[in-house]
Amino acid sequence: MIGPRDEQVDCLVGTECGVRAGLHPVDLVRAHARRHPLRHRLAIVAPNTVDAVQYAGGFIFDRMMGGWEVVAVLTEHDDVRPLEILGATVLDLTTALASPVHATWPESVLLAPDVFVTNEWVRRGAIDCLDKGLSELAVWGDDLPDELTCRVSSAHHRLSTAARAFKRCALGAAGIPERADEDLETFHSGEVLLADLRGRQALIRAV
Repeated sequence: MIGPRDEQVDCLVGTECGVRAGLHPVDLVRAHARRHPLRHRLAIVAPNTVDAVQYAGGFIFDRMMGGWEVVAVLTEHDDVRPLEILGATVLDLTTALASPVHATWPESVLLAPDVFVTNEWVRRGAIDCLDKGLSELAVWGDDLPDELTCRVSSAHHRLSTAARAFKRCALGAAGIPERADEDLETFHSGEVLLADLRGRQALIRAV
């Protein structure tokens, strides 16, 4: 798994977060994925670190702890340390989309709605996920694009105790005030993967 866990533990217990900020080379991450074809993968597509941590930090951490490899693909990436604290590998969106090799595909994609609206490649990929069932697709935020409104349903993820602790650390590293309602993260999902014996951390349909 890609992710500096020792630094994560140091951060949790209150010492200096020693994670070195930096983007990973796209070709190396894809080569790693090809060498481990059976691992579950989650891709986060977001405008920046703050949005990804604030809306989905607990989900990122819980899937990482469930054995998933988590890649955060960002438009802006001034400081990626908060996402590294949660166990995510960070890539640049433009570089990732421009890569000629797309041999691996994540089972789950978590998407910021503003990236869906502003990036045509991302929009097409999200629509393909829904049309062809390529991946579980979830979107955060209340302002859903019109194209997705009738195609997704409300769902949520309940954070584990460890996820709450690590998300607090990541929020602090990102300079985001902690909120009181961090037990749940709410999304809009087109397809929900059910939990199974391979360690999936599932989204739950809202009722």
